Amino acid sequence: MRQRRRGSEPADGPAEDRDLGPDANPEAVAREIVLRKLTAQARSRGELAKALAQRHVPQQTAAEVLDRFEEVGLVDDAAFAESWVRSRQSRRHLSKRVLRQELLRKGVDRDEIDNALEQIDPDDEYAAARDLATKKFRSITGLDRVVAYRRLAGALGRRGFGSGTISRVLAEVLDNTPVDDTPDVSIPFDS
Repeated sequence: MRQRRRGSEPADGPAEDRDLGPDANPEAVAREIVLRKLTAQARSRGELAKALAQRHVPQQTAAEVLDRFEEVGLVDDAAFAESWVRSRQSRRHLSKRVLRQELLRKGVDRDEIDNALEQIDPDDEYAAARDLATKKFRSITGLDRVVAYRRLAGALGRRGFGSGTISRVLAEVLDNTPVDDTPDVSIPFDS
């Protein structure tokens, strides 16, 4: 008999596949899937519903199981959204716009998203953009000012920051650098 490595799936497929035999109780299978997903990391109700649908759990059974998990507090989209916003905004320096898109993809209700995003102060969002630009600027200090501006603006834009925020942040970051690190080249606006 061939031994399997720790963490790998057995030869007869993932445990989820073995649970769905013809005699399997759909409610027990749904509970097991939800618990397995929640053990790995916090999930939104939408993510869990999608996982249950992919495992062919009847929609009515999935709704009942998810309702029960909400009743006992194991599934809470409001808490999930707040935690997601706090974590992603502080670690990844993402804008409100990107955070909103991520939560929508995870199936979180728009009202819950709005409530979670209210915790981000505009000053905090600006600080996140400034921190990201400062961090990125360290790796491009030898570049021409125009090239540095373009690269930093692109990095901030990909994180969802608006053009006004990007302009303010880059003016601050590029103007506060020592003269010997940044060539004295003005940014051409008219060509």
